[in-house]
Amino acid sequence: MLQAVISYRSVPRTLDLIQTYNPLGSFRTPHFTSVINWTLRLGLGLLRQVKPLNTPWLAIIDHSIDIGTKKALVVLRVSLNTLSNRVGALRRSDCECIGLQVAETVNGESIQAALTVIFNQSGCPAGIIKDSDATLNKGVRLWAEQETQPVEMIEDISHVVANALKKQYQDRDAYTRFVTWTNQIAKKLRQTVYAFLIPPKLRSKGRFMSIDRLAKWGEKLSEHLDFTREGEAIPLPDALSDLDQQRGFIKEFAQTTDLVSRIMGLLKKQGLKADTARTCRSWLEPLADTAKIRLCLDSWLDKHLCIQQRLNVDSLPISSDVIESLFGSFKHIMARNPQADMNRSVLLIPALCGGGQLDDQQISALLARTPHKTLQVWEQENIPYTLRKKRQAFSVK
Repeated sequence: MLQAVISYRSVPRTLDLIQTYNPLGSFRTPHFTSVINWTLRLGLGLLRQVKPLNTPWLAIIDHSIDIGTKKALVVLRVSLNTLSNRVGALRRSDCECIGLQVAETVNGESIQAALTVIFNQSGCPAGIIKDSDATLNKGVRLWAEQETQPVEMIEDISHVVANALKKQYQDRDAYTRFVTWTNQIAKKLRQTVYAFLIPPKLRSKGRFMSIDRLAKWGEKLSEHLDFTREGEAIPLPDALSDLDQQRGFIKEFAQTTDLVSRIMGLLKKQGLKADTARTCRSWLEPLADTAKIRLCLDSWLDKHLCIQQRLNVDSLPISSDVIESLFGSFKHIMARNPQADMNRSVLLIPALCGGGQLDDQQISALLARTPHKTLQVWEQENIPYTLRKKRQAFSVK
């Protein structure tokens, strides 16, 4: 079977071509907006059919970045039975979207209220995987305090590592000098023949989430003092004259970020269990006993090994990357709109998560149970306005 990805607008033309060379009988080509509505109805149908499971499961919770003036709170569910049969990192096909809320104002109380509604429909999870966002943590804590049974809290390894790196380096003079030096290099080399040497730009928020890219750049730069172009040696530009002074820190910085990257890669692919924990501790041994990053990761390993044993799973998932992947696909779709706003298209998220595993009969049943009127009601209740609606209301007729 041939599978391909095409835009909504190209669907009618594609169907016309198929009809030309392989007639489908009595068939009326749909408008592309009809295809959009079918997809959104599918996503809403998947949300509406969420029910409690008879087996323990984990929730993965996160907020999307701001799109327009709104954020989306998304909750995924993965069964512990799925984890026992899973080889490799979690995929979207392993998860089910059980909760989706769009809001303009997000705080701990609003997250608590949203989780209460979502988990009343889906049942209570055995554990929650989340990042270290303060607002999200508060909302989850407020929700957990009202529950009668304990719920395990699993901290996303990427954010744990980023916070550990921040504690290790943020207040060190050597790190400050290195970052200042890279900023100066970027200014001096831009629009020159050496522009290919410009260091990667650090994010304004969560910069330690991708700090390894800067460390790899510094390591590669320090390993190559001369560059060649068509066999001709090119001397280093003046902007890099202080490279030797930075070399010691660059070596340590690159080794540390490479080490934690290997730890994250291992845990994301194989999960946390006794074997992977031992491997991680062995990799941490070259670091000083008092190194903040080693202390943070040792503490995290101790805490989450206990969670793995209490949940009685062979391997504990410790990453929310699957939900980040989901957000990435959604934002890629939304980026096509020059006036991007969080609108009813957010219902693509449930479809992107579980829609690919449905057969024709299941899709037909979901669409039959979710008429267009239901989609309109959901939109009025959950997204009462969008920038487009405001612009239309403001326009002079």
